[in-house]
Amino acid sequence: MDLDLKGRKALVCGSTQGIGLASAVELARLGAEVTLLARNETAMKKIVASLAAENGQSHNYLSADFSSPSSVEVAVTAAINRGARYDILINNTGGPPGGPLLDANYSQVFDAMEAHLHCNHILVQKLSQGMKEKKFGRIVNVISTSVKIPISGLGVSNTVRGAVASWAKTLSLELAPFGVTVNNVLPGFTETERLFSLIRTKAEKEGKSEEEVARSMRMEAPAGRFGTPEEIASLVAFLATPAAAYINGTSIPVDGGRTGSI
Repeated sequence: MDLDLKGRKALVCGSTQGIGLASAVELARLGAEVTLLARNETAMKKIVASLAAENGQSHNYLSADFSSPSSVEVAVTAAINRGARYDILINNTGGPPGGPLLDANYSQVFDAMEAHLHCNHILVQKLSQGMKEKKFGRIVNVISTSVKIPISGLGVSNTVRGAVASWAKTLSLELAPFGVTVNNVLPGFTETERLFSLIRTKAEKEGKSEEEVARSMRMEAPAGRFGTPEEIASLVAFLATPAAAYINGTSIPVDGGRTGSI
């Protein structure tokens, strides 16, 4: 199986923590040269210095705020103007606040669309030309199992994640003739700050302890536990490799069997 990413360049979004960070680490281990894209420059500098570089990779970072699509566009355009070309794009952004969809105002829905769909679209438009020229490209979107079955209490997130999945499927058809694949990874409950924040909010709302809420959520998965960022990153990285060349337009749950659909 060809998992070799030596000579490939990856742009990994939201890569200072959680699944984004774990994905950057795994891609570097497979030989890719990784560019981080996030807000926290201090954290990115430390991470860049720690990534595997046995194959002579020169890892880098770009600073941008996903609440501002123009910030993302400026950062990536500047990198491309300096000669940067990326073979792999990992779209990954923290989810919007929880709550019923009917309680969400327009700005909450609009802001979530900006941070997820709009920023993803800008990045694909900027990077896909170089991928098409090389006849190789991997676009992996880290979304949510809510793409399969909406999750109660995450109204805005469910809405936006579904839009991103449909966007990705459409792109997979348009880019396939150029050797570029587009796939979605759907994490279930994963040990990230996002999950811990949801647990705290749910515990406060229901008058329960955080451990009670966490225990109940763990038992929703047949595996009886939360996933780890590294477990999600394993699939993200695999989909970026030559071995995954014929996997395209898919949405794959990584959730310990929790999602109740085929």
